[in-house]
Amino acid sequence: MFDPFDHLAVIDYGDCDFDHSQPQKTPAAIEAHAERILDAGCAMLTLGGDHFITYPLLKAHAKKHGPISLVHFDAHSDTWPDADDSQQGISHGTMFYHAAREGLIDPLRSVQIGLRTTNDDVMGFQVIEAREVHRNTPEIIAEMIRARVGDNPVYLTFDIDCLDPAFAPGTCTPVCGGLTTHQALEILRGLCGINLIGMDVVEVSPPYDHAELTALAGATIAMEIVCLYAARHKVKG
Repeated sequence: MFDPFDHLAVIDYGDCDFDHSQPQKTPAAIEAHAERILDAGCAMLTLGGDHFITYPLLKAHAKKHGPISLVHFDAHSDTWPDADDSQQGISHGTMFYHAAREGLIDPLRSVQIGLRTTNDDVMGFQVIEAREVHRNTPEIIAEMIRARVGDNPVYLTFDIDCLDPAFAPGTCTPVCGGLTTHQALEILRGLCGINLIGMDVVEVSPPYDHAELTALAGATIAMEIVCLYAARHKVKG
């Protein structure tokens, strides 16, 4: 039995405050919010929310750690380029395109798991599609991830639509053929020891789910990620 709260000092820091009337200022508000926490010597598990929030979070983490390995669980690559390649076009489908081009993340030491939509340009990321996950054991998939990231600082982002809609219907862009909750949890458990420095769970939308399955899956995955962090970064007694 492993209780991460025996090894970590943990608080609920509350919501990130931003002006709803000025959405263009929201990314900077998220980045500044994250910087305050990281500058205090703490780490973050952020709960979203639109997957776009990972972009300003990566900017804050990269300032502290340099180029990061991204471990990205999702149905979608989120590396589609913008039509005009402008800041205005950054969205929940393009943020990792920008993050890679800006050097926030190192695609050659990053991996995307569970994808089941196509994108011809993988931008150097290793892609483990959902079909490949289904053909292998969680232990094999976890070892592939560990080999890719090595001991590089890792930011782990889990879009709940990585799971099949049978296990997480409460999300904005569900895609059939995804991971089971069991597969996702076992893969995460197989990542024990990676140099995790930041994490989020995003795209949980309870109003789209009458049975609260998605919220339960999201909370369980978040707890597993906290355990991963605790296993690597225990508070010394």
